[in-house]
Amino acid sequence: MALNYIFVAFFVIAFVIATLKFILTGDVQTFKAITEGMLDMAKIAVMDIALPLTGVMTFFLGVLNVGEKAGIINSLARFIGPFFNKLFPEVPADHPANGQMIMNFSANMLGLDNAATPFGLKAMQSLQELNPSKDTASNAQIMFLVLHTSGLQIIPLSIIAQRAILGAKSPSDIFIPCVVGTYVTTVAAMLITAAWQRTNLFNKSVMLGLGSVTTIMGLLLWYLSGLPKEQIEAISIVTGNSILLMVVAGFLFWGMVKKVNVFESFIEGAKAGFTTTVTIIPYLVGLLVAISAFRSCGAMDYLIDFLKWIFSFSGFNTDFTEALPVALMKPLSGSGARALMIDAMKEFGPDSFVGRLVCIFQGSADTTLYIVALYFGSVGIKNTRYAIVAGLIADLIGVLAGIWLGYLFFHT
Repeated sequence: MALNYIFVAFFVIAFVIATLKFILTGDVQTFKAITEGMLDMAKIAVMDIALPLTGVMTFFLGVLNVGEKAGIINSLARFIGPFFNKLFPEVPADHPANGQMIMNFSANMLGLDNAATPFGLKAMQSLQELNPSKDTASNAQIMFLVLHTSGLQIIPLSIIAQRAILGAKSPSDIFIPCVVGTYVTTVAAMLITAAWQRTNLFNKSVMLGLGSVTTIMGLLLWYLSGLPKEQIEAISIVTGNSILLMVVAGFLFWGMVKKVNVFESFIEGAKAGFTTTVTIIPYLVGLLVAISAFRSCGAMDYLIDFLKWIFSFSGFNTDFTEALPVALMKPLSGSGARALMIDAMKEFGPDSFVGRLVCIFQGSADTTLYIVALYFGSVGIKNTRYAIVAGLIADLIGVLAGIWLGYLFFHT
């Protein structure tokens, strides 16, 4: 129901603000801006998001189907089972969903968004098979989705590249704050959702798993922090893309070893890519058009100005308020947040406090509402329960952590 209220509220708020502008100031352009924005976003949702996603989905779901028939996904599920059993008690230890989820998380961590989405949608479909109430999100689906919206990523290459384009002296100086920020958001998402589901995470498997990941990330950060930007970018590009190619080649090769009819299995899985994309188009169009209406009427600007006014009475340093547009936009629109990040770096400078803080915000979370529409829409979930609230709370914690990291690393 939360998504239902948000969807309606965006349009009502847009209409009310446009009407008030017309009555009070005679402004006739807001209605036009909202309408044009809605129509443009409806086109973008289909032509620039859904259709390009169709090809990616078709290919990777075909490869994933070969991996399932060859037994690779089940092997991954058994390997990660002891840890995931505690996070997802409803999912059997050897269920393919475990392997699919780890593929999704791994692709996200490496910044391979195009590969992460098909793996994630396949995992959501597998979790739906275990869901006793098909129109209501299960605990396992909510845990998976909230963890996914935390946007855990090891190397924020696209942000570093954008900083380099805009002339930052040290484009990779936001590397450690971004990774720490997204890790804080991920752990917060896990703890919040587990508390909501009354799942006890204080056990050997979870503590060992979190401890191992934290140690590995710490060592990786320590190593990479001493390298120049060019080497970090080279490592990121080579690592991410070589692993992706290895997955594709490995799945197909192992399929042949296991006597699987590789091409037939690929085609069988690939067909699901097209049908899945068609299924999610209405959800994407509905939510993205609503977000466009909310932005075009000026509501986001009013909200930011209100927050700046509130924080001005706090007695704290309020330099961070200039970066809040990115933090507020990120749960709604990744492209919108990226545009605001670039604008802030152009206005204040990429090496300014605000210019660095917007990068931390951009790298510390993912587009919660978009992901909810995409993933739950793909399996026909109508009742999202507390998924949106849990995801947004984790996003808020990520923003607070980002502010703290910004002041810790860059404020003078």
